[in-house]
Amino acid sequence: MSTEIDPSSTSKRIATVHRKTGETNVTVTIDLDGTGICHAQTGIPFLDHMLHQISAHGLFDLHITATGDIEIDDHHTNEDVGITLGMALAQALGDRKGIVRFGHFVAPLDEALVQIALDFSGRPHLSYGLEIPTQRVGTYDTQLVREFFVAVVNHSLMTLHIRQLDGINSHHIIEATFKAFARAMRMATEADLRRMGTIPSSKGVL
Repeated sequence: MSTEIDPSSTSKRIATVHRKTGETNVTVTIDLDGTGICHAQTGIPFLDHMLHQISAHGLFDLHITATGDIEIDDHHTNEDVGITLGMALAQALGDRKGIVRFGHFVAPLDEALVQIALDFSGRPHLSYGLEIPTQRVGTYDTQLVREFFVAVVNHSLMTLHIRQLDGINSHHIIEATFKAFARAMRMATEADLRRMGTIPSSKGVL
């Protein structure tokens, strides 16, 4: 496995991470101060659709390309996109000075209602409360939703709680989750003007 981080992207809240393994080859660029421009080409159409939700509703610019062993199944590619996105998030945030740090959102999508609460705490933790009624949405294995968020959480050093408050349609539940996640991340990563560029922690470090 090799991972490359673009050192030229460290002065702004932009990061590019390239991660190559024997199973996948993934490149992620994220601009936390973007306008919602997204290019996602992972070979997994439903995952691409969800990455577009993160970009559009978080107002992050995302450029994500991935190739992987999807002739076996989508698991490795789905997970490694999550890993690489998490690494890019961590790099773009840097020392996390001046950010709000916490974010939360409740997103409705028709009958589905999903709550997200997150903290860029430096401590990875996922509490996952989705009950997706079908095994697949199209060709996408719905178990991979949890695997994607595990990967993002562990590599961005984020605490993330996902709660499903309502919903019976698998597509609606998953899409509401990604929309709420995007809006909560937008809140958490925005600048807190009252903090004056300091670390948002009583310990002085995250």
